[in-house]
Amino acid sequence: MYTEMFKLFSEQTEKTLAPLNKFNCLLAKHVEQMTQLQLNAMKSYGELGLSQFKAASEIKDINSMVAFNGQQLANLNKLSQQLIDDSNQMQTIAKSFKEDIDKLTSDNIKTATKA
Repeated sequence: MYTEMFKLFSEQTEKTLAPLNKFNCLLAKHVEQMTQLQLNAMKSYGELGLSQFKAASEIKDINSMVAFNGQQLANLNKLSQQLIDDSNQMQTIAKSFKEDIDKLTSDNIKTATKA
């Protein structure tokens, strides 16, 4: 008697918490993607900053200063492109997360209306 009651309680709890478990899995997946994107962005921005710092420290005369200043436009273009790419990747991850949540929500509504 008690075994059947605990089994029924366990099954009902599992069914009740299944949507929350799915949501947590989706959230963990997308947080991992965003974290990886941010880590990669910080690494590339840090490398660019360090290379600029090293290049600035190598300025010894007018010619090296002119060469350094000539590189600034190329570096600014590279930085702008990196920012655009990172923004696009972030939008893709956010869109994917929204679509996954919408699907999970609609599935849960369909399941709830059946009951």
